Amino acid sequence: MASTRRLVAILAADAVGYSRLMRADEEGTHERFKLHRRELLDPKFQEHRGRIVKYTGDGMLVEFASVVDAVRCAAEIQRSMLDRNKGAIEREQIEFRMGINLGDVIVESEDIYGDGVNLAARLEALAEASGICVSQVVYEQVRDKLPYGFRDIGHVSVKNISRPLHAFALLPDAIAELPPPQITPAIGHNIPIATRAPRLSIVVLPFANLNANPDQQYLADAITDDLTTDLSRLSEMTVISRSTAFAYVGKPIDTRQIGQELKIRYVLQGSVRASGSRIRINAQLIDAETDTHVWADRFDYDANDLFALQDEVTARISVALDIELVGAEAARPAENPDALDYILRGRASVIRGETRECWIEAVMLFEKALRCDPASADAQAMLAAALIDRTLEQMTDTGPADIDRATELINQVLKVVPRHPLAHYARAQVLRAQRRHLEAIPEYETAISHNRNWVVAIAALGMCRFLAGSIEQAIPAQELAIRLSPRDSRLPNWYWRIGMVHLLEGRSDEAVMWLERARAANPQMPGPHAWLASAYGLQGSPERSSLSLAEARFLSGDGRYSSIARFKGGEFWSPRVRDLAEKTFLAGLRMAGVPES
Repeated sequence: MASTRRLVAILAADAVGYSRLMRADEEGTHERFKLHRRELLDPKFQEHRGRIVKYTGDGMLVEFASVVDAVRCAAEIQRSMLDRNKGAIEREQIEFRMGINLGDVIVESEDIYGDGVNLAARLEALAEASGICVSQVVYEQVRDKLPYGFRDIGHVSVKNISRPLHAFALLPDAIAELPPPQITPAIGHNIPIATRAPRLSIVVLPFANLNANPDQQYLADAITDDLTTDLSRLSEMTVISRSTAFAYVGKPIDTRQIGQELKIRYVLQGSVRASGSRIRINAQLIDAETDTHVWADRFDYDANDLFALQDEVTARISVALDIELVGAEAARPAENPDALDYILRGRASVIRGETRECWIEAVMLFEKALRCDPASADAQAMLAAALIDRTLEQMTDTGPADIDRATELINQVLKVVPRHPLAHYARAQVLRAQRRHLEAIPEYETAISHNRNWVVAIAALGMCRFLAGSIEQAIPAQELAIRLSPRDSRLPNWYWRIGMVHLLEGRSDEAVMWLERARAANPQMPGPHAWLASAYGLQGSPERSSLSLAEARFLSGDGRYSSIARFKGGEFWSPRVRDLAEKTFLAGLRMAGVPES
């Protein structure tokens, strides 16, 4: 399976003197370790949204999307262990050392690798028994957000690391002064699965081959592999490894049992069936807690090119799952919403439809997420993307202020998480709004490199390349987005862009077809109405042109469609397409009666 990269907080821990304890009482030590894991470690990791990468006998490696979550989790575990060791004789006491780092890691199957992991292990070795040691980047992220008394232990030379490591320690005495944390109940005692499993957690069960043809078996396995890989690239997603999923081959499918065994919320299963030259692929997403269907679809293809079929069906399912999982999680009630709850609700608002009301709600929810966790890079990036997206889609009257706020948020994210994909996407959108199209292109490409099926970024990149002069690349990018996500809320946008390009290249009939499709899909978007006013003007339909222009002016409410000069202030008045716009778009507006100033 191909490896991927992502930026995470890494917690490395081991039991101090475990070999000595095992020599003194092998069976008792092993049972006590398992008890701590069952009653404390695993519940705490789940409570703080950590993914257990592996246990290594006396140690463990856990990844977190949030640095604050990682440090808080470690401190609560160490504080609880102090209480659990009270009254126990020395040979029965188990103490942990913990190290935490923030770093870019290589993700391969269920494991993670890289310098970020190595540094976490070195920090763990520096920690005292029952203590925690963190890197400088971790300390800077949590120092004003958590009430913990870290001690600066200076720069330390560690094995196999070329430069001294600046480390900060949370000592056992400081941990002992913390209030005892609440302990999540142990797994397996009639606890609803939703309290145990990470919110966006899924297993892709091996797709069933319903034919004897070995080619279809290859395809079924390849789809399973690719979906597992692609879903693992999505933000906040926890995906069970391929090797674990394949352990269920040939066994009766009980989704509730699978959810309990793997501690996941969702199960994806599917099948491949051939009939003559056609192949049908069925997929269904099931809620493992309720054993109910969340989503199902079928995909029919010609069997001539299995490799191309594999890529497209994987992409379509991956895109659909991202949308469906976000919607399902956002709909779950939360008594005490945290940053992730608000992020998921905000994303769901955008997914529901691109209206002014949806954008207002999304921005409000992302603001709430940021108030819950001011250091959350995801919340900052989500808010930045929402602000700039609604500006480019002409769904706000506060565009300049939104761009300034988005720029500030993007800079904050990339300072801490240099390769955050959504921040790079948002930066590309800002650059595009500023007509800096050539600078925006590599930002889009960086974002897409993290998720090859990110249809929103793919479509935006195609349009940006068009505005930068590569006219032929715009329409194929929008068509790809439409094909991969045919029920997406951004379809009106993609229709609109295709209509724009047709109009700018002098194909008014095609332009009208696509622009009318955009208007029908989302009548509240002013842009398609304005471009239809131009297209109908060029076609000599003054009544339709006037009606479209009036609708655009009514919906925008900010005077942007009052004159040719105001139109020239928009992002589409690019130097690269100025001549095309003068001959087509602006000429049609003049025919519609739009004054020069």
